[in-house]
Parts: sequence; structure tokens; C-alpha cells
Amino acid sequence: MQLDSKITSTVPVSVLDLAAILDGFTPGDTFRNSLDLAQQAEKWGYTRYWLAEHHNMASIASSATVVLIGHIANGTSSIRVGSGGIMLPNHAPLVVAEQFGTLASLYPGRIDLGLGRAPGTDPLTARALRRDGSNGTDFPQQVQELQGYLSAANSANKVRAIPGEGLDIPVWLLGSSTYSAQLAGYLGLPFAFASHFAPTYLQAALEIYRSSFRPSAYLDKPYAAACVNVIAADSDEQAEHLATSFYQFALNIIRGTSKPLQPPVSSMQGVWHELEEEAVRQMMTYSFIGGPQTVQNQLRYFLQVTQVDELIAVSHIYDHTARLRSYELLASVSKW
Repeated sequence: MQLDSKITSTVPVSVLDLAAILDGFTPGDTFRNSLDLAQQAEKWGYTRYWLAEHHNMASIASSATVVLIGHIANGTSSIRVGSGGIMLPNHAPLVVAEQFGTLASLYPGRIDLGLGRAPGTDPLTARALRRDGSNGTDFPQQVQELQGYLSAANSANKVRAIPGEGLDIPVWLLGSSTYSAQLAGYLGLPFAFASHFAPTYLQAALEIYRSSFRPSAYLDKPYAAACVNVIAADSDEQAEHLATSFYQFALNIIRGTSKPLQPPVSSMQGVWHELEEEAVRQMMTYSFIGGPQTVQNQLRYFLQVTQVDELIAVSHIYDHTARLRSYELLASVSKW
């Protein structure tokens, strides 16, 4: 099935790459696949390509998120590249300002800085990352400290982010609950919700963000994005088969196990039991799986209900060629 794959939607569509490590492959293979996907996504008209910080997970290779952002930005020319997100309590705000200042100096006008409050890992690893014992309760202060380092007005202070100071680096707040939604509204920042794994509070978070929004130097009105799971293929049946890798990935989250992304299976029967299936399907409520028409119809309804300003798609697909095809098809049907 050949389609015009260039995105012309009035709602921007972007990519979240969790840099999945495939069973039987290496992180090096993951990084090569990520660059290939980013280059194709740029050609297909995607707005931005984000990578997320995770640690101590056998299935995800994006622990050194800033390094990967530089790798992707260096291999592309126009698509925006950034973090979805950097888990700020794991880092000193000054270091983040310097790192993203360096990226923005190398790739002007193309770098996004998305910030999260969670550790992006398990409690034991979080303690290893946060040597000061921080638990994220000072996240609002950290965000404002980071904004200070990036501002031109900071030039009068004794501690400065060079490079970083005075650069126009968009700062986003990310969340899977209502906490960051309210903070993003209060600070007048763009907000992205992680509905790809935390569907429960999506509508509440969007409502709180919009109702609490105060115009700022960054935005004059709210700008909300939602991340969803998309697995598109040339037929519904093919997409459902590919999705069994995604179901196994989600099942490992439910079980608290960590494995590389598994190949698809002919059936999930015998892989999960009834309660596990129910838990996986609840967690993955905002998953759009099917052929082009099915995915388009589902996403059109999602956009009508949520009224989000941008859609971010993540695709847990084992076969790299099939993952490329999924994003190509999504670009083709993203004409709402």
C-alpha cells in the first residue's frame, strides 16, 4: 500500500523514541536504528524527535539521554530534537543548563528541553543517582533555578551557564499525574502528558493545566501535547501481530521484570493470565493499533475528545523495518 507520507496535519505529530533494546541485539544496534528512524521521521514531516531518560532497564538504552540527543541532532538537519524528558531531580540544574546550552549552540533552533520529576527508574537506582538523597520535592525550585541559568538576565550573577545563558531553549514540563500539569500552567510552560503508560489522569491533567495557565514570556496561551502508543501496519491483523511485542513489554512492567523487547508471538494466550491482560490493557488505554484507516479513525476521535495541540507517538515494534513502516503510515494518515 503506497501512500503520500508527508504530514500536513494542523495538529503537529512527533516521535518519542524509548531507544528499545531488542532481544538478540545490542545498544549499538538500537542507536543505529534510532538515527535511521529520526532521519526518516524528518523526511516524513514529524515536528520533533524526543528521547527519554531511563536507568537500570534491560529494555531501554537511553540512560545517557543528552549524548543521544546530540547523536540524533548531528545526523539530521531540520527536525527538532530533545528530551521527553530529562529527570531533573537526578541532575544539578546548572549541569542541565550547560549541557542543553551546548546542544543549542551546536544545533541552533532545534533543541527542546523536556523536564520530568520522576527518577525514571526503580527506588534503589534512584538513590544511586541522587547522591544527595533528593526525592523530587523541590522540583518547582529546580525548574526555576534552571530557567534562571538559561535567561539572559543571569549574566549579572556569579554562577552562570556558559553556554546556555540567553539561548532560546524551549522548556517543557512532562507529567503522568496532575502535579506537573498545575506547575506548567503556573509557570506558563508547554506541557506534555505521558498517556502512553499513565492514562488515568490525562483528562484531569489537561483540564488543570488549561485552567491554571498564566501567560508568560514563553507562551501566551496553553500548549498541551499527549503521548500515545501507535502501532500501524498495512492491515489490522498485521498490526495486532506486531503489537504482541508491545504487550510483552507492558507485561514486564506489570510484573516488575526487565527484559529486552521481545519478538512478536502468534498469540498472547499462555503468555499472560486474565488479570495481567486486564492490567496491561488498562495501562495501555491510549494505544492505537491497526491498519491506516483504523488508526486514523481512533486518533481523530482522541484529538476531538482531548483537544491537545500536539500528538507524540511511541511505537514498541520489534522489527525495525516494521517500525519505520508504522511511522510512515502514521504520517500518511495524520490529516485530521
